[in-house]
Formats: sequence, structure tokens, C-alpha cells
Amino acid sequence: MNFMWLKFAVQNTLRNRRRSMVTVSIAALGTAGILLAGGFALYTYESLAEAAARDTGHLVLGQPAQFTQDEETPLQHGIDNATALRQQLLADPNVRSVLPKIEFSGLISNGDKSVVMVGLGVEPDSEFAIKGPFMTVKAGQVLASGSTEPEVMLGDVLARNLKAQPGSSLTLLASTTEGALNAMDVRVKGIFSIGIPEIDKRLIYADIATTQRLLNTQKVSTLGVYLNRMAQTQPMQAQVAQAHPELTVQTWEDQALFYKAVRNLYNRIFGALGMIIAVIVVFVVTNAMSMAIIERTREIGTLRALGTLPGQMLRTLSLEGMVLGGVGALVGALIALAGSAFLLVVPIDMPPPPGRSVGYPLNVTVDPMMFLVTILTMVLLTMAASAWVARKTVNMAVVDALAHT
Repeated sequence: MNFMWLKFAVQNTLRNRRRSMVTVSIAALGTAGILLAGGFALYTYESLAEAAARDTGHLVLGQPAQFTQDEETPLQHGIDNATALRQQLLADPNVRSVLPKIEFSGLISNGDKSVVMVGLGVEPDSEFAIKGPFMTVKAGQVLASGSTEPEVMLGDVLARNLKAQPGSSLTLLASTTEGALNAMDVRVKGIFSIGIPEIDKRLIYADIATTQRLLNTQKVSTLGVYLNRMAQTQPMQAQVAQAHPELTVQTWEDQALFYKAVRNLYNRIFGALGMIIAVIVVFVVTNAMSMAIIERTREIGTLRALGTLPGQMLRTLSLEGMVLGGVGALVGALIALAGSAFLLVVPIDMPPPPGRSVGYPLNVTVDPMMFLVTILTMVLLTMAASAWVARKTVNMAVVDALAHT
């Protein structure tokens, strides 16, 4: 019986092919728009999450004051047993690597000009191998351990300001942990860009040993813990926090302010866009069904006179909406899949976002759950819209329906 009513619904939608085609086309375009926009948002979230975890580590360990208070002297809230703590963390099979980091600031000079710098002390052999391509080397080479003299890497804007090239000699000036000033001559090993001009204007990289000699300390600011899989982040946070209660253990998301801001913005933008598209599709289906019901009022009255119950009429008219919305949603899903595949075959780059100097690839994530939820939502909305516009006519008195003109 259910198949018979569905068959009637399909046949009724084919009675006015042009109107049905327009309705299905709008539903398809709306569904494709929602899926492509949602897929782009998901791809953006995944890319930013991976970039944030690659930059800081899945977990970040530090003294509690490191995350809540400003330091009066360099590394005031640093970790002083970093080597032993690192070995303990590396003993866990879920931990891929542990990278120490020192954050410092000061001046960098070429002898004629001094510029404010923001420095990062890293372990070079692990830093650039674990993090992957997080920067673009414009000239020279990345840092490596075993150098006979202190070396640094400069942001490209900073290098231009200092007229520095690979091999140039510069001087670093910074406050030590005791508050005294210390200077160190260094050689430029490479020039890089991370794609943010404001950061490239100040940032330098130095190895941990050079940084600790400059600051006269053995401490590090934080330890970044890199796990084998992103899904291990929350369980490992609880495990490490329990093993080291004297430290604060944050996740990459706690550190990723840009990721949170973009996610909140995109959720609002694409959420509003999806609602607008859904409303348009519902109105189009409602309009198509209203016209169909008006044209068939006498036919509905005849069927009622022959014994068809109002519930049965409402069911078949709702099925007509389901057919229109369902076919449109399926076609839209196919369009979205084709668009996603096209972007993989033919790479397209987005223009640089505000504050950055490099663009990023335009890709769309295909999420089965998002596809399923979107298709079901479209079907349910179109069925509800059809039932709503049909409720008055199917409950009309048979005499009035037969006399309708």
C-alpha cells in the first residue's frame, strides 16, 4: 500500500514536468550550496586544527604561572628540569616527540641599526622535522645542531630591515634571567617567511643552546608534546596532568585563539547561509505544491467522494513534496561530490586572508554525516511544507471541493 501511494506521488509530480523540474533544480542547487559551504568550513577547521597542533604540539606543558602571569624577568616561570621531564614523556608509546621552546625578546643589530625582535629558541633537528613545512625558506638553510658558532634564522621582513643575508653577522641583545643585559654575536643561517608580515618583521629562530647562553639559564618556557594521533589529545592530557600535578597541561585548542575565532565566525556565517537556503527551498516547494493543490482541488474532492480519507490524501501530497525535495537533495549531493572532486583534480588557491601574505588551497571536505543530515533535513522540510499547504484542502467539505473553480 505504501508503495502504491509513493507511485501515485511520483506520477503526480510528473503531471507538470516544467514546474517539477524548476522545483527540483532549486532544491538541488540549495542542497549543493549548503554541502559545499559546509565542506569548505570543515576543511578550514581541519586545516587550522592541524596547523595549531603542528605549531604548539598536541599538548603544551608549563608552570601554572606561565599561562596566567606576565614574567618580570626572562623565564621566571620556566621549567628547570626539562631534560628529565622530556625523557619521562618520551617513554609513553603514544608520544611521538617532545620539543622544548624558549620565548624571549630583545634587540638585534647589524652595527648601524637595531630592531626589536621576538625570539624562539628551539631544538633544530627535531623542530623542523616534526612540524613539517610550517615556514617557507627564502634564502639559506634551516638551523641544524652541531654548528661551531651561534646561528639564527630571520623573518624575511626583519632581514630586509637589517639588510642581512645568509652569512651576515648580527648581534643579539637581551636581558638574562638575573635582569642583566647580555650580548651575543650570531651568524645568519637562513631567511624564512611564515606568511604573516607582522610576525616576519620581528621573529627570529635560534637553537636552544644559543638561547640559554644568551639568557644565562638552563630553563625552557614550555614543552610541546606531539602525539601519534589527534584523537589521543584529551586522554593524554588527563594522563599527563595526573602524572605531573605540579605543571599545567594545555591542549593545542587552548593555545589556538585564531582557530577558535575562525570557527566561531564561520559557524555563524555558514549557519545563517544554510538557514537562508533552506527557507528558500521550502518556499519554492510550498509554492509548487500550492499551485498543484489548487489545480487539483476538484480532483481531491472526487477522491474524497469515492471514499479516500483525508489522512490518505495528506499522505500522498506529503509524498509528492518528499519526491521533489528528495530528488533535489540527491542531485545536489551529487553536484557537491563533483565539485569536491573537481577541486582535488584542478587545484584552486584562495587569496591571502587579512594579515597574511600567502593564500591557501580551496578544498571541500566530504563528510558522510553532513551529507546524510542535509539530505534528510531537506526531505523532512519539503514533506512538512507540503503537508502544511495541503491540510486545508484535504479537510474541505466534499461539496465545496467539487464546486471549486
